[in-house]
Amino acid sequence: MDFSFGTEAEELRPRARAWLAQHLTGPYERAVGLGGPGSEHQEVATRRAWERELGRGGWIGTGWDLPAGTYGQQRLSLTGQVVWAEEYAALRAPGRVGHIGENLLAPTLIAYGTPEQQARHLPAIARGEELWCQGYSEPGAGSDLAAVRTTAVRDPADGLPRVTGQKIWTSLAHDADRCFVLARTEAGSRRHRGLSFLLVPMDQPGRIEVRPIRQMSGTAEFNEVFFDGAVATDVVGGEGNGWTVAMGLLALERGVSTLVQQIGFAAELERVVHAYATSAAPDPALRDELVRQWAELRTMRWNALRTLGTTGDPGAPSVAKLLWGRWHRRLGELAVAVRGAAATAGTGPWSPQAPYGAALDEEQRLFLFTRADTIYGGSDEIQRNIIAERVLGLPKEPR
Repeated sequence: MDFSFGTEAEELRPRARAWLAQHLTGPYERAVGLGGPGSEHQEVATRRAWERELGRGGWIGTGWDLPAGTYGQQRLSLTGQVVWAEEYAALRAPGRVGHIGENLLAPTLIAYGTPEQQARHLPAIARGEELWCQGYSEPGAGSDLAAVRTTAVRDPADGLPRVTGQKIWTSLAHDADRCFVLARTEAGSRRHRGLSFLLVPMDQPGRIEVRPIRQMSGTAEFNEVFFDGAVATDVVGGEGNGWTVAMGLLALERGVSTLVQQIGFAAELERVVHAYATSAAPDPALRDELVRQWAELRTMRWNALRTLGTTGDPGAPSVAKLLWGRWHRRLGELAVAVRGAAATAGTGPWSPQAPYGAALDEEQRLFLFTRADTIYGGSDEIQRNIIAERVLGLPKEPR
């Protein structure tokens, strides 16, 4: 296959690089290289302001299936979006806090929402003004999303759904302005039936409580969210069609998003390789493992490029998740292995507020955070079931 991006996409590269270099100045310099999985607590206010800067430049929503400029956004091809992401990563621009709204909710609204819903929510996302979180998983419904028990009942007074229940592992809920929630709107329904995809404002004191979940790394970008009669302003895709909408949204977690993720992986791998190269006694076995990591990362990139823009393939997201989840977890193990015993000690002075009594460096956080890579976003076991049943046509396990 031809993996080159073509003239049009490559002509974008110097323009993207120049815009980033011009705007990553002043207050935004504080957030350069900060943010991202395991480090979402860093410079949140600065990164929120950076989202608005991206919106003013038209760099939010470049992949939306809408004419350019509909909401002030540029329109880039798939390869153009990858070029932008590569330049963004090369200059270590701040970790994005608007990913969920831009790359998950917005395309879902374009595909399933009404014109009124699109006009109500897309402009604020395109301007970088509103942040969203995802209310899918529950204590008893993690990878098995069809088991959700959160309910929503319409209030006779105004006809709006009132949401009651608990969501868990809700990324950035403590900073989000709104949440899209999968809830059961048909009493007595089971599994995939009777679910609806609801949009819920987070600013509802007394009706929504957000409790951070402290992770092994000491950070808390995940949360528990408790709904007690919280008002939902929109039902996307029609009542009872939530499963279709939810699955359509999950199918978006591939393609450009996967390639963007791999750019961050490459930077992490480079740091680990540097640590190995400068270690006092390099271990040939670890060198072989690092070579394997490099080769597998290249393979993942080629696979992502090969499937870029494909639709209707239920196995593509599962294959991608299986590949990167186990790869990233192994990288976390290598990050501490190359440093030997020194990796077990914290950095800086002892502090009772710091995790483990002392601050952690990037490699230590990488190791701790990647322990969850094969679980969150759909566990490896679930991904294998999807491939077996929906792609290979193997019989389902008896229930």
